[in-house]
Amino acid sequence: MQSVQSVDRAFAILGEVADDPAGISELSRRLDLPTSTVARLLATLEGVGAVERLDDESGYRIGPAVVTMASSVDTTQSLLAVAHATMEELVEMVAEAVGLSIPAGYDVHYIGQMDCANPVQVRDWTGVSLPMHLVPSGMVVLAHWPDEAVDRYLDRKLDRYTTKSVTRPAAIRARLAEIRQTGVFWMEEEFSEGISSVAAPIFNSAGAVAGALHSHGPSYRFPEPTLRDIVTDQVRAAAAEVSALLGHLE
Repeated sequence: MQSVQSVDRAFAILGEVADDPAGISELSRRLDLPTSTVARLLATLEGVGAVERLDDESGYRIGPAVVTMASSVDTTQSLLAVAHATMEELVEMVAEAVGLSIPAGYDVHYIGQMDCANPVQVRDWTGVSLPMHLVPSGMVVLAHWPDEAVDRYLDRKLDRYTTKSVTRPAAIRARLAEIRQTGVFWMEEEFSEGISSVAAPIFNSAGAVAGALHSHGPSYRFPEPTLRDIVTDQVRAAAAEVSALLGHLE
């Protein structure tokens, strides 16, 4: 499909002033466009509130119309949209369900899942919130919290869902240290009997944890011992891909 040149250029200008406010001459240089073209597009964008002049009139920045539109975006749906293709590919590679979650206080909230083709599947956890220490998705988020926040989390009575749930603070701290080294974490039957899961963190452009990508399946087949390392690498790589799409730089 042929693009509309003026729209392409307008978005290029918006991208530039979002990163670093600038005037007509500077934007012309950055984008390699005639100053007359940049001036015309800026006048149009200013007219609709997409950009506004800096107080000292030395340049332009993102305007109130764009800020208002951005504030109305459902970040959950945005993250799902960004991760959708990667999740589909991961389902094909690991042959198990793949899910996406975000932190919600001291819980991790599951916002989406893609099921595999296997006739024996686990339940869809979309919409469910679980304590962070009981699921890999929560643990990989918790591992990147400041020490003070981790202390507050662990300085409470921690829920136990199965006989395999780990609730001792010292053991959880050791796991968090491991996650910081490996970038991924497995759990087997700690939040639900018969279910194993592996997760890796997703980071946003500011380097903060935005959520986690995970895969889970019945413990009798997941993980297949000979494929465990391969699945681990695939989940970690998929999470890194989503992070890159969000603008995170390694």
